[in-house]
Amino acid sequence: MTLKIHIVEGVAPYEQVRTQIAEQARSGALPVGHRLPTVRGLAESLGLAANTVAKAYRALETDGVIETRGRNGTFVAATGSAAERELAAAAQTYAERARRLGLGEAEALAAVRDALRAADG
Repeated sequence: MTLKIHIVEGVAPYEQVRTQIAEQARSGALPVGHRLPTVRGLAESLGLAANTVAKAYRALETDGVIETRGRNGTFVAATGSAAERELAAAAQTYAERARRLGLGEAEALAAVRDALRAADG
């Protein structure tokens, strides 16, 4: 992973870190599952404050670009936005609940359509 921070550029350093990691993950230069340096390690290598790198990592995690696995470290996440993954998980939970309640596909889909209409109004 190669990052270059340009202080005089006018773009906040955390945003430069976030953008560069996101671009490298999207292009495949950082493959899925690649372990990223620790916040402190990357901060030291770039000459930045640890809080700056931590802010970039938090934004990348929110965007679904990286994932933190506790003490195991931080890794490039599988593709797909965080919203898409959250929606898929919610849909799976809903489908399982609908089946437990004995609902068929048509009834479950009708309930979702009704909920979406209610959310719009």
